[in-house]
Amino acid sequence: MSDNSPRLALMQTDLRPRIVIAAILYLSALVFLVWAGDVWADQQARSEARRSAQVAAASRASLLVSELQKYRLLPVVLAEQPEIVAALDGGPMAHDRASRKLEDIAGELGSSVVYLLDSRGRTIAASNWRLPSSFVGQDYSFRPYFTQSMRAGSAEFFGLGTVSREPGLFLSRRVAGGKGVIVVKFVFGTVERGWGPPPGTVIVTGADGVVLLTNRPGWRFGTTHALPAEQIAEMRRTRQYGDAPLSPLPIRAAGNAMVDIGKDQSAAASTPVPVPGWRLTTFEPLAPTRAAYLATARLMLVAAAALLLLPLGWWLRASNRAALATSLRRVLEDEVAARTAELEAAQIRFREAREALAHANRLGSIGQITAAVAHEINQPVATIRTLAENGTAFLARGDAATTGQNLEAIAGLTRRIGTITAELRSYARRGTGTLRPVAIDQAVDGTLLLVGHMIRSAGATLERAPSSGIAVLADPIRLEQILVNLLHNAIEALAGRPGPRIGLFTEVEAETVRILVTDNGSGIADAARGALFAPFATTKEAGLGLGLGIARDIAREFGGELDVGEAPSGWITAFLLTLRRA
Repeated sequence: MSDNSPRLALMQTDLRPRIVIAAILYLSALVFLVWAGDVWADQQARSEARRSAQVAAASRASLLVSELQKYRLLPVVLAEQPEIVAALDGGPMAHDRASRKLEDIAGELGSSVVYLLDSRGRTIAASNWRLPSSFVGQDYSFRPYFTQSMRAGSAEFFGLGTVSREPGLFLSRRVAGGKGVIVVKFVFGTVERGWGPPPGTVIVTGADGVVLLTNRPGWRFGTTHALPAEQIAEMRRTRQYGDAPLSPLPIRAAGNAMVDIGKDQSAAASTPVPVPGWRLTTFEPLAPTRAAYLATARLMLVAAAALLLLPLGWWLRASNRAALATSLRRVLEDEVAARTAELEAAQIRFREAREALAHANRLGSIGQITAAVAHEINQPVATIRTLAENGTAFLARGDAATTGQNLEAIAGLTRRIGTITAELRSYARRGTGTLRPVAIDQAVDGTLLLVGHMIRSAGATLERAPSSGIAVLADPIRLEQILVNLLHNAIEALAGRPGPRIGLFTEVEAETVRILVTDNGSGIADAARGALFAPFATTKEAGLGLGLGIARDIAREFGGELDVGEAPSGWITAFLLTLRRA
């Protein structure tokens, strides 16, 4: 017996570099996939955050507008009330009657406060007249809503209450030709609570860039940009925002509808609000959405990492097998002179081991997809073999023309096999192909090219009614796949039956075409009908149960349907293919 240690050392030396190369390739691929996953997650998150911000801006603006509409007509209605007009000309009793009227109205509407100013800007009636914080007697002649209403008839002014210290929108209207002004103060607490708490942030800014409304504590009366000193001084004079610092908020534009808020990035969407100069803006944080997409990317990375091991493992196994063969051959060749008998036995063992490895490799590579592809291309491959064998015979006879025709047919069938395998990949991804008008007769002719010899071998008669140029919306190769499956099933059903027949008939309706494939074979058992189109459901010993399921899916991609039909008189089984007419 020879010493195996040099052989084993050589094998180990040959395998180690390949493992290193495989590891480098694998790690490089993982690094690329991690980078690509991060880029994909970031792009998807940004797009999703922008969509969310736009939807949120529209819905939250709608809530604000609906609340505003309830109060805008109130000053107009109150300006015509007799109690209000009488209060401007009357004394304390008239003022009290007006206050009670305003108190009732404020209670019904839930507004903050409603009050009446005389021509000097002094409050003579108010809905809060009974409270310690009553506006009665207060002088609001300095407020813009009073001066503008006296001058123009009406005004809208947002500001901080001088007594309540509560911000709100003051809706005012001149009363009795300038004898006074009725004011409705609308506070937005209900609206802001309806917007919900952060992380999604909502702000409403005025024309001056000051944040008037927000669901984010600490942002109220902040500004989107630095205000000039004279503008701040005017705001202080009118006490519009009280003593708020009016400092710029930490918001910086980042481009492409994105902003930086401090260290965090958010998507921004803005929409106008039906108050002059107002805009509502929503900020949707990017981090949560990006984290969700990154989780998806990581799952995809794990799956890709597992799949990458298959080709690398195959390559290592093939390389190792080749290295093993080379090493064994070199060692055996070195020992051939002295050990002829041992060499012959080693060669036999080597061939057996190589065949076993090849067989194991083939078995390992066979899977569900390979089985489906083999099922779909079996008929074209058989036809190619027949045409090739016939071409050899024709070539031996010197019939070059017929040989050329066979070669052209083989080329066409190989193209068809490529299209079929591409379609099976598309079927696995639930993709859809391009549909175009396909003549039924042309599709049937192509189908019979694949299965015609099988029909003849089964001794069956094909009864076919030409469709006279009728066309359907389909993909020609995939339409032939459906017909091949149906005819192949019909041929198998005719095995051992007397007088075997196959029918292929076409019925044309206004918008659809019905293709009926029939046979007088063994029929379909009732127990098998329910799962007839289910994947891997079959009554055949060697069947895979994929053909009818794939055929139905293709028909539905065409906008049609495939189902078991009602067999005409004289027939046993019928499959009905319904397609849209071109």
